Amino acid sequence: MSAHKPLPHDAAQLHVTGAARYVDDIPTPADCLHLAFGISSVAAGTVTAMDLDAVRSAPGVVAVMAAADFDVIPDCSPSNHDEPLVSDGAVHYLGQPLFLVVAESHLAARKAARAAEVSYTETGAILTIEDALAAGSIFEDGPRVYTKGDVTAALAGADHVADGRIEIGGQEHFYLEGQAALALPQEDGDMIVQSSSQHPTEIQHKVADALGLPMHGVRVEVRRMGGGFGGKESQGNHLAIACAVAARATGRPCKMRYDRDDDFLITGKRHDFRIDYRVGFGKDGRIAGVDFTQYVRCGWSMDLSLPVADRAMLHADNAYLLPAARITSHRLRTNTQSATAFRGFGGPQGMVGIERVMDHVAHILGRDPLEVRRVNYYPAAQAASSDAGTGDIPGAKTGAPLDTADLAGRGSVRVEGGSGGARRFGAAYSPAPAVTGNTTPYGMKVEDFILHEMTEALSESCDYAGRRAAVAAWNATQPVLKKGIALTPVKFGISFTLTHLNQAGALVHVYQDGSIHMNHGGTEMGQGLFQKVAQVAASRFGVGLERVKITATDTGKVPNTSATAASSGTDLNGMAVKAACDEIRARIARIAAPHLQAEPEAVIFEAGMLRAGGAEMTFEEAVSMTYMARVSLSATGFYSTPRLDWDRIAGQGRPFFYFAYGAACTEVVIDTLTGENRILRTDILHDCGASLNPALDIGQIEGGFVQGAGWLTTEELVWDARGALRTHAPSTYKIPACSDQPDIFNVALWDRPNWEETIYRSKAVGEPPLMLGISVLMALSDACAASGPAYPDLHAPATAEEVLRAVGRARA
Repeated sequence: MSAHKPLPHDAAQLHVTGAARYVDDIPTPADCLHLAFGISSVAAGTVTAMDLDAVRSAPGVVAVMAAADFDVIPDCSPSNHDEPLVSDGAVHYLGQPLFLVVAESHLAARKAARAAEVSYTETGAILTIEDALAAGSIFEDGPRVYTKGDVTAALAGADHVADGRIEIGGQEHFYLEGQAALALPQEDGDMIVQSSSQHPTEIQHKVADALGLPMHGVRVEVRRMGGGFGGKESQGNHLAIACAVAARATGRPCKMRYDRDDDFLITGKRHDFRIDYRVGFGKDGRIAGVDFTQYVRCGWSMDLSLPVADRAMLHADNAYLLPAARITSHRLRTNTQSATAFRGFGGPQGMVGIERVMDHVAHILGRDPLEVRRVNYYPAAQAASSDAGTGDIPGAKTGAPLDTADLAGRGSVRVEGGSGGARRFGAAYSPAPAVTGNTTPYGMKVEDFILHEMTEALSESCDYAGRRAAVAAWNATQPVLKKGIALTPVKFGISFTLTHLNQAGALVHVYQDGSIHMNHGGTEMGQGLFQKVAQVAASRFGVGLERVKITATDTGKVPNTSATAASSGTDLNGMAVKAACDEIRARIARIAAPHLQAEPEAVIFEAGMLRAGGAEMTFEEAVSMTYMARVSLSATGFYSTPRLDWDRIAGQGRPFFYFAYGAACTEVVIDTLTGENRILRTDILHDCGASLNPALDIGQIEGGFVQGAGWLTTEELVWDARGALRTHAPSTYKIPACSDQPDIFNVALWDRPNWEETIYRSKAVGEPPLMLGISVLMALSDACAASGPAYPDLHAPATAEEVLRAVGRARA
């Protein structure tokens, strides 16, 4: 069976040899045109004059399109219809597209775009959270508030009360492949669009709207992306629409890609936050109540800011049972790039807030921060152990028991200091019980909490107690270099919070020779989704993976797809493919059963054979027999996530199908004279359920951790007083390099199936590992705290300069 095996990425060889084809690699017709935007040089104001004569007369220019050239300027927004393709005269951020250049080459378009002469009447730019609050510049009519219990009374009755604030910077996606699109005009005005997008159906919808076509007039295809991280969920709309309208106007294929500088200046980033808090707690560190105020800098348009801010609120508890909580969220409009989806989608920012609270409480009490964290954990899911493979799953859609096949081949991988070795954690499968008194601030019961066991296992395997004592001994004797250590948990909700997006479709064909062609609505951006879903198809038919052909995501094959986001790609598309495969499998079994002298239900598909009792036949024979019997070998599959019930306005319900868990222990060292710092060691134990592919999951965990650590340490976005982004290239924006990962890097999987009925009992692994990087920020805070008696109040990103400031605050 292919499921649960640590197989390589389906395009691994293509990636490392450079043969993998991306949008910019697709052979284009000889008459293909190339596009570039001319962008604003001010952050706020009105265009008073725009002389484009020099642009139109520049070498190679075929056409120039500004607002006056459209009857209606196409809208690029994924939500609020507030992002025109080019400015309608109003300027909202420095880098906003003002006009579109269509030229014979990419270089000619870019050069011509810089020849425009534009005059502005500038207005005061709203750039910071403070500016927006002062101006009342907000999205929605007021702050969104989620509450649980009586926070005022809880604070008044607590033994201790602490106030604080943490500032959390944004993050550039820095995908290896920049934004790109290619539009190919067809007969009758139809359009084919190749796009580097996580959301083909949204591209289809927006292009169709711009061209005045029904959606069936536009077909969008995505074979792969060179990274996405949420930055290609909505930000590709501009390029696809621009290419389509230019192709319609010229009758020629049109292609567009952003150079890295343009990508930085035009596209959105992770939302930066300021979180103010007041927390009441007891002598043992147990939280009595907490009052959070989250200030979210959303940028100039709404984009996906509302659900991002919602998810930050939904993760303000992280792994902790808060008896009383109030979470207030202000969504602020500023004259900066429109902040957008980014891996974790607001969840990481919400988690940083509560982890800061735990760190602050521990410092005030003089206790080990891990002790404070553990005393505040949700109650453990306790149940009698049952034999793996026999227990029913509480809350499962069908109540179906675990198949032993669901558990076969499970394992985990441990990587230490660059050398691999096998390691497993976890125990026999135990069903989750009904646990009372464990509701989140938004009213959802936490029924499957496993972090008590995971924390114990990780703290023992990494020798947390011994190393914490060693860190204290080191700090007592070292005047300049100080070490810090922190073990932090992750509890991340899995599902789109916009409930109707939790659906997926698939199309599967089995050909006469027994080969299988598979298509689904998910997109491949390097995460291994295609390989995992192919493993599902191979497993359902009991054949080798080499029989399964993985094909590009195509809106002409699977319609109405959701974005590949919210860590739901495998959950949704894997189940949809399973449904399609099972439909075909049932048809094959019905035809083959009489020849095997068995009932269809008794036919087993395994090892390329169909078996029943002592009889057997090859899969190819059974497929040929089904074809000759004139029975269809093609089927669609559909899946919708069960048990979801969410009211975002009330802030109550069940927005998530289940939680993914993880824990990371990180040790760091800082130089108190310069703020320079290094990650010395990280140990991770992460919950992937019954991993569909441990090798791919380990890769996602390692990469997610490093990306999270980069966000919280080196990746600093800086705007100047004019609203110009100064960190707009690799020379000024520091993403983690290979040398920035820990010298000792141990990663293991928690070896236990998902309690919910997901595909082969696996769990999502795209976003949750990013939040393991919070352990780095908390370890740096611990090191800064060793420099003096005061709380260091470390903010993110914890650059060398910020670490040095925190050391100063600790000594003050």
